Amino acid sequence: MKFFVKTDRPHKAMVCPTAMVCSVFLVAAAPAGAPTFDGESLHYNINWPSGLSLGEAQLSGTREKSGEKSAASYDFQFSLDAGIPGFAVADKYRSEASKDFCSIEFDKNISHGAKKADEKTTFDSEKGTATRETKEGGKSDVTTSACAKDALDFLYFVRRELAQGRIPPRQQVYFGSAYQVSLDFAGTQMIKVGEKSVEADRLNGSLKGPQSDVSFEIYFLKDAARTPALVKVPLAVGTLSMELMK
Repeated sequence: MKFFVKTDRPHKAMVCPTAMVCSVFLVAAAPAGAPTFDGESLHYNINWPSGLSLGEAQLSGTREKSGEKSAASYDFQFSLDAGIPGFAVADKYRSEASKDFCSIEFDKNISHGAKKADEKTTFDSEKGTATRETKEGGKSDVTTSACAKDALDFLYFVRRELAQGRIPPRQQVYFGSAYQVSLDFAGTQMIKVGEKSVEADRLNGSLKGPQSDVSFEIYFLKDAARTPALVKVPLAVGTLSMELMK
């Protein structure tokens, strides 16, 4: 998936000569504290290359405080309602993660036209395993790292790292199957959010899985929460964009 923000006129990204120089600038611009994401609710438009709106998406985060019988944790959710006549897309994802962004549970409910899937992945950090179960009764186990991350949890982890001046290294991320995800800092440029032009850091990414090999771009605002402002997804018929609403 990619996040992309449109501009009234083309802007050239500021390209750093080396990855080391880029990292220095990123660290220098990073806010001092880490965001909590508590009570966050972000809304996005999903647009076709022509600008035609295909629907909307919502991203939210809540931080659960520790109690007598439970440790502090995060609850992340993402929903998408879009489509074209004859092919509707209605997806819902929920991630429960520890305060260190280690996945605990990931729910995936998708509806793409006639194709539907409802599954849950439960992570056991002590055993280093993830158990994937489908509504139809399918079940499988895979070996993971001690702090495995599902796709939604990973997005928030990336934001936390950016806020502290770091870019996560290449790693395995779980979205049902396991995917290798890598991110590279590609400079800072002006993008448009609503009617305002704002600075955003661009990350180029790649995602490789059992049957996929996708490149993408994500633009993060330079605010304390490192809000994702745009996702740009390349498709055979054009580039799909998910743009932050302001």
